[in-house]
Amino acid sequence: MEKEPETIDVDVLFVGAGPANLAGAYHLCRLIDDHNRAVEKGEKKGEKLQDLTIAVIEKAGQVGAHGFSGAVMDPIALKEFMPDYKDKGAPIEKVVEKDYIYVFTKSAGIRLPFAPPPMQNHGNLVISLSKFTQWMAGLLDSNRVMLFTEFAGAKPIYEGDRVVGVRTGEKGIGKKGQKKSSYDPGTNIRAKVTILGEGPLGPLTRQVVDKFKLNEGRMPISYATGVKEVWQLPKGRIKQGWVLHSMGWPHPFVKNDSMGGGWVYTMDNDQLSVGFVTWLDYRNPYTDPHRLFQLFKTHPTIKALLKDAELVQYGAKTVPVSGYWSVPKLYADGVMIVGDSAGMCNGMRLKGVHIAIKSGMLAAETALGALVKKDFGAATLRGYEEAVHKSWIWKELHKARNFHQVYHHGMLVGLVRTGIQTALGGRDLFGDRIDAKADRAYMNKKLWYKDGGGMPEIKFDNKYLCDKMTDIYNSGTTHEEDQPSHLVVADLDLCENRCTKEYGNPCQYFCPAQVYEPRVEEGGKFALHLNPSNCVHCKTCDIKDPYNNILWVPPEGGGGPKYTVL
Repeated sequence: MEKEPETIDVDVLFVGAGPANLAGAYHLCRLIDDHNRAVEKGEKKGEKLQDLTIAVIEKAGQVGAHGFSGAVMDPIALKEFMPDYKDKGAPIEKVVEKDYIYVFTKSAGIRLPFAPPPMQNHGNLVISLSKFTQWMAGLLDSNRVMLFTEFAGAKPIYEGDRVVGVRTGEKGIGKKGQKKSSYDPGTNIRAKVTILGEGPLGPLTRQVVDKFKLNEGRMPISYATGVKEVWQLPKGRIKQGWVLHSMGWPHPFVKNDSMGGGWVYTMDNDQLSVGFVTWLDYRNPYTDPHRLFQLFKTHPTIKALLKDAELVQYGAKTVPVSGYWSVPKLYADGVMIVGDSAGMCNGMRLKGVHIAIKSGMLAAETALGALVKKDFGAATLRGYEEAVHKSWIWKELHKARNFHQVYHHGMLVGLVRTGIQTALGGRDLFGDRIDAKADRAYMNKKLWYKDGGGMPEIKFDNKYLCDKMTDIYNSGTTHEEDQPSHLVVADLDLCENRCTKEYGNPCQYFCPAQVYEPRVEEGGKFALHLNPSNCVHCKTCDIKDPYNNILWVPPEGGGGPKYTVL
């Protein structure tokens, strides 16, 4: 007899255990207590909210295992969420005391005399998102909030035009689609309100946005791929909190082939967060974010900082960087979208954790109102979007509304126009809204470039300069090998023939985990080989494939990287 999916009924379901949803779940419990006390005292009319069930599901094996960010956090939302966060043991790595901004050439670093206003971080907090979300999860009362790890959301559950929950993915399916003895059909989690906080390019969010056309009139979200390592320095090396940001090399300073920059952040216990960001609206099809990061580490400034250091961990992740004009409608019947899933990140400031926390809190406040009214339709949940638009989130994103787009003309032009925008409150000389296309639409064909696209060779020693396979090991990534590929290539013939000729199979470069390997097999036949077990869940392939031919779907719950300090 075939096993039937289990059904769990909850009142509020949070999909994804990132900072937005963990803040939302905790805040909702607090709001329910406040509401009940007010009803008891006669300060508020209505009924007490009793016997409510709140659930958080997370695809990773444990909370924080897929958590990745730089991260320098503006504490504004944390102070609102939990004013006594220090007493509650929030894992703050360092408080920023100094900012360093550099322009890099291949062999030199020119330090700017001051940090531009958007990049001033004095008083901000360096955190490990992995540690921080673990701490946030520990705040939840297990008697009130059910937290399920290894639960990968596969598809929304609809009743007509209303979201009424989520179906989690099957487990125990073999590579050929057969059901193994360990087969589990997944779980139907039905909810009155579903809050999607899956991070960038969330698969459930995409389905909901498409179904309800929530991105009509918005620009496509533009993303960047961040590649990061944490390094252990000799004891006593770090005396105070400081952050370093760089622009220029190894990205070109004048050409518009690729854009991005590097960072170094001080952490607790003499550790450094070292990373590099590549915006995914790049043009050069040979652009390799992982290779650029390794090149970044060959710069004399970075080599000096990492002298005698040991590599601790590696990871990669995409982040939304286009902001204001790309944020979709944030609600529909039965559902709200928070944090990076909604593209709510300030690309100019390189910050999104504080926005995620605040958006989760606002979604919780709207959910409370819906529970009190017993009305979970769009008219009620619209209050969430209205609250976002009235909050400091929207004011902050509005100031940076045209930041990302002006760099399509090169870094030098972008810097000049960014300065003008800063003076004009975000307005550009060429209008109040500068439109942009999807990231994949900017890639040039390989005939524009010499073989290799100018990407320098690197001699990997796999101690300081690591190849992709070594860094995959350093990420702790594992998956159940006998399962269908979660990287779904719609048309392999297109990859193996047309893409080879037109773009040179850029998937082999833009993937930071060597998932895609073009091979010449016996008889001289070309084939694209997939290594889905390498995947670190960054979703770069889904974003940047020039034909929109790759779809990232969640693998079995529990698979993926095992981050602990990223």
